Amino acid sequence: MNTMRAVVVDPDVQGRLALHEVESPSPAPAEALIRISAISLNLGEVRTALLRAEAGWRPGWELAGVVEQAAADGSGPAVGARVFGMVGFGAWAERVAVPTAQLAEIPDGVTFAQAATLPIAGLTALYGLERGAMLLKRKVLITGGPENVGHIYELERGAMLLKRKVLVTGASGGVGHFACQLARQAGAQVIALVRRAERAASVRAIGVHEVVIGEDVALTRSFGPYHLVIDTLGGDSLRTAVTLLETDGICVNLGAAENPEVTLQNRYGAFDSPENEHGLVIRDIKPRRVAKDLGQLAQMMALDQLHPHIGLEAPWTDVVEVTQRLLDRRIAGKAILYVS
Repeated sequence: MNTMRAVVVDPDVQGRLALHEVESPSPAPAEALIRISAISLNLGEVRTALLRAEAGWRPGWELAGVVEQAAADGSGPAVGARVFGMVGFGAWAERVAVPTAQLAEIPDGVTFAQAATLPIAGLTALYGLERGAMLLKRKVLITGGPENVGHIYELERGAMLLKRKVLVTGASGGVGHFACQLARQAGAQVIALVRRAERAASVRAIGVHEVVIGEDVALTRSFGPYHLVIDTLGGDSLRTAVTLLETDGICVNLGAAENPEVTLQNRYGAFDSPENEHGLVIRDIKPRRVAKDLGQLAQMMALDQLHPHIGLEAPWTDVVEVTQRLLDRRIAGKAILYVS
């Protein structure tokens, strides 16, 4: 088949998104051609599509489906395998060519929708926790991605998170929800901040020690100070979060949901004040072992150790309505679209 349907940015239609006929992908030797069953939406790609992208751009990072054509170089799963993974753009389509280094098989008992929630949110939470845990007790400002990080599954050797206090902001979001669970798996005492009372129940259900409801991160102060803060909000929330750290504590910033336009300099402006001199802030966590780590996260899900928070499921023909709801922050957790 030479053409397929895909979601394309079209400024001339209401909602800026439409299903168009586009050219089918031609996989590179180290890419597998995947027929998509489900896609997971992320706030970052939705903001780009609805607010900034030019005509013709094709959004989409996370996907799950079936291998239609295996990679020519012999890497990756075989034809017919159920798989999930991620690409830089274009996943909202009927077929996608995916590098096998960014692809993993879906274990029995895990659905396409569940697997599709893992690549961006799951890996972001995992790498943020790993990097934060391995750098506890160090005092240095890091502005780039890590060169080497150890797996959270191996942290028992150093007990870096065992019985440590960990604060997760934006805990009802995709990244925050997974971060809470992975921190609990590592033995941490987890305090979760959620903005709205109706979202607290889903966070309590994953076994956190305390749930704090409200917009102000300062509301969590009474449960601190914290050895590690996983911040998904940025902006003023990040400024406050770093004041809640233990001496030599670490704050890992994984997003700017509070203010997507905040600059890097504005984020770091908080660390000039004396009360923050012992804190460490890390951002720009870069993945290095994607296929392997996706497989491990999926196995945790299959073993009932990791639970996705899916707030909405719909056909991909509803993409305009669903993306607007996500942009307006009216969906708690992940939004899943099924590709027909």
